[in-house]
Amino acid sequence: MGGWTGVGSGGGLLAVENAGQTSFEIGVSSGGAYFHLRDFLVLDESIFWIQIDSFPAAPLHQHLEDLPFLGDTTSNQALLFSPSFAPAPSEQPSWPQYTLPSANLSAPVAPSSSNFTLLISPTSSNLAAVPQTGCRLRTTLSSGNQQGGGSWLLDGNGWRQQWLVDGLSPATNYTVFVIENNTTVSGPINIVTKSAAFPCALVHSLPYCPSISYAVPLVAPPSPAVAYDATTLPGNISSTILEYMTNFTTTLSTFPCGRDMYSPLQTCADCQTAYRKWLCSVSFPRCSEESPSTSQSSQSPAVSALVPQPANTTQRNPAIPPLQTDYTSLLPCLETCNAVDRACPNFLGFKCPVVRFNADKSYGVGFVDSGEVGVQGQGSTGSAQDRWGNVWCNGS
Repeated sequence: MGGWTGVGSGGGLLAVENAGQTSFEIGVSSGGAYFHLRDFLVLDESIFWIQIDSFPAAPLHQHLEDLPFLGDTTSNQALLFSPSFAPAPSEQPSWPQYTLPSANLSAPVAPSSSNFTLLISPTSSNLAAVPQTGCRLRTTLSSGNQQGGGSWLLDGNGWRQQWLVDGLSPATNYTVFVIENNTTVSGPINIVTKSAAFPCALVHSLPYCPSISYAVPLVAPPSPAVAYDATTLPGNISSTILEYMTNFTTTLSTFPCGRDMYSPLQTCADCQTAYRKWLCSVSFPRCSEESPSTSQSSQSPAVSALVPQPANTTQRNPAIPPLQTDYTSLLPCLETCNAVDRACPNFLGFKCPVVRFNADKSYGVGFVDSGEVGVQGQGSTGSAQDRWGNVWCNGS
């Protein structure tokens, strides 16, 4: 059939074309490096793809339990994250120099990350049915235009790689994989883009609100930007949130944090973190729309906490101008409020609405927690969103 000789210190990809239905053997000699046959794929009857690996200590194939994470979609965009690759910083301030983070957080230096590749393809292409290996998946053409956003500390689950994908098709189901170092596969998850009439814009990468990664009722940002971040978001919106955060931190700091304990489980730093997440989730209303009946769903679908908003409705955050078209908002999960109530000292007087007294008018209730007093978990879905693209309440 033929032969090939070359340097393969980092692995490689070989192809045998026009082989027809002929059977043959493949032998790979090391020449000083220990090569392993990693993958053998028959794409059609005339071409074979072979991948070899020169790293004997690494698994030939590996599939991560952790999944990629969907921030949100618009009609033609998706904000996606890799599984976490490094833990979040865990340092706690201590007495007598108990200093809480400032309102406008300075992100810590990101640790070095692995080489991540995002693969997004229409679900109709049946990508989930092919061999779930790095070699096979990387032969698939990914949809859209990817803008790598670097590493981002989205939440307490650790550092993730971030991508903003533009140029997708409206109302389309997509399958998403993330491949680490060309071999380790995470996924799939399913996502669906919004309808062509979806009016809202994505907001992400805000240091003072690191968990915000979804569509907000704002008109599209000025060109050439395709989404809002800390450099393009109107200043009056960010200044209002920073003012609230500063005032809360000042009040919290009147407690002798680190010296006196108000809880055996929570600290002032935990309180500030929970308040920041709640403040950001209510200050940035989340746009959404009803899931199309053709989208894939979990085994126990539930009705999301959606509220129709007529054109020119005053926003929950008055710093955000009214949107001059109808849209649908997704209420924040009640658990984001309850987390503040649990984490903060009583003297702050922070209270959440009670389930039996109209909490569902301003929050998504019963999805993560059941809603029963004193009970955590046992909600109808158990989470704010799932791997099938369903989002029931805003848990960001």
